Amino acid sequence: MELLRIVTAGSVDDGKSSLIGRLLFETNSLKDDQLDHIVQKSKSKGIDYIDFSLATDGLLTEREQGITIDVSNIYFTTKKRRFIIADAPGHVEYTRNMITGASNADVAIVLIDARKGVLEQTERHVKILQLLGISNLIFVVNKMDLIDYDLTKFQSIEKDIQQLTQEAKSKIHLLPISALKGDNIVSVSKNTPWYEGLALLDLIETITLDLPQRDENVFQIQWVIRPQLKEHHDYRGFAGKVNSGQFNVGDEITVFPSGLKSKIKQIDRYGTAINTLHEQENATIILEDEIDLSRGSSILSTKGEERIEKTKQISATLCWMQNQPLNLAQKYLLQQGVHLVQTKLTPSAEDATAFNLNDIGTSSLRLSEPILGTPYKDNNQIGRFILIDPQTNNTAAVGFIQ
Repeated sequence: MELLRIVTAGSVDDGKSSLIGRLLFETNSLKDDQLDHIVQKSKSKGIDYIDFSLATDGLLTEREQGITIDVSNIYFTTKKRRFIIADAPGHVEYTRNMITGASNADVAIVLIDARKGVLEQTERHVKILQLLGISNLIFVVNKMDLIDYDLTKFQSIEKDIQQLTQEAKSKIHLLPISALKGDNIVSVSKNTPWYEGLALLDLIETITLDLPQRDENVFQIQWVIRPQLKEHHDYRGFAGKVNSGQFNVGDEITVFPSGLKSKIKQIDRYGTAINTLHEQENATIILEDEIDLSRGSSILSTKGEERIEKTKQISATLCWMQNQPLNLAQKYLLQQGVHLVQTKLTPSAEDATAFNLNDIGTSSLRLSEPILGTPYKDNNQIGRFILIDPQTNNTAAVGFIQ
C-alpha cells in the first residue's frame, strides 16, 4: 500500500492539530482509551465539544498552552493509502521545526483561518514549501463555521492564494473546511453547496505524486564494518544509505572524493544478500577491490555520474534557523548527509550579507574540500545541506544548492 508523507503548515491557531485529530477520529485511528482521554480532557476544560487537537499535542507545554511546539509524526491508514503527517508548529519562533517537518514531505496542507486570511507566516511557510520543491500544496480555509460559510470571504482568500502562488511549480488545491464541525473532511458538506471539489480525505487518498526518476546514484557511507571474526575474517563492508537513485550487484562505481573505481560485489541488508538497493534504503555494500573509504565518503554509480557536480564553491538559498545572526568573519560547518566540511560565507554583491532568525536569502559559500554540488532543483536529496555553528553546535541554517 502506497505511503503518503504530509506536512501541515500555516500560522498559529489556524487549527492544524485539530484537523489532524479530526482525521484520526473520522478514520477510526484513535484507540478507545485515547478517545476517552480526549473527551474527558475536553470536559475538564469546560467546553461542549471534543477538542481533537489533544490527539496530537504531546508535550506538557503544548497541552497547557494549546499550541504546537515540536514536530509530531502521526500515522494512520485507510483502505487506499498509508499516511504519515508531520504536525508542524505555526509560531514564528518555531519555523525551524516546520522546515524539519517538511523536509521529507510529498504533500503540504496549508491551513488558513477563514477570519484572518493569508498572513505573513502563511507566506513564509509557502515560500519554504516551494523551496523544498513539494509538488502538491493543499490550501484549506479552516473555521468556515465562524464566518457562516461565506462564499464571498472564501473567494477573497482564494484570490490572495492565487497571488501568492502565481509562480509556484506545485499543483495547487483549495477547499473550505471546518475541523471542529467536520465540514468537507471525509464528505462534502451541505453547508458549502457552492464547493464542487473533493472532501479532504478523498483528495489525499487519490492525489497523484510525480515521483522523480533520478539518474544520479549516490550511496553515502556512514560506517565501515570490519568484524574481524573467524567466520567473517576478510569481511569489509560499507554501511550507509542510498541518498539518490539505486544500486545493483555488478554496478561499476566511482568513489568520491578519491576518484577510485571498483564494482559492487555484494549487497547485504539485515543479514540477507540482495541484488538491488533503492533510494532511502540502508544496507552494506561490499566492493570487489580493497579501497580505503571512511564515514562521509560516497559511492557513485558510473551511470549518471556525469550529472553529479563536485565543487568547493557553491551558491545556495539559506533559511536561517538560529537566534544568533550570521557572522561573516566566522567559519561554519557544512553537513551534507554525514559528510562534514568547513565553510565560510563569501557573499557577492547580489547576495544577502545579513541573516537573522527566519530570514531567507542567497549567499555564496567557499568550502575547505569538495562536496556533491548538484542543484536542489535537479535532485532534492543531494542538493541540500545544513550549516552548523561550531561555537554552539546549533543548526545555523538549512541550505539549498542553486
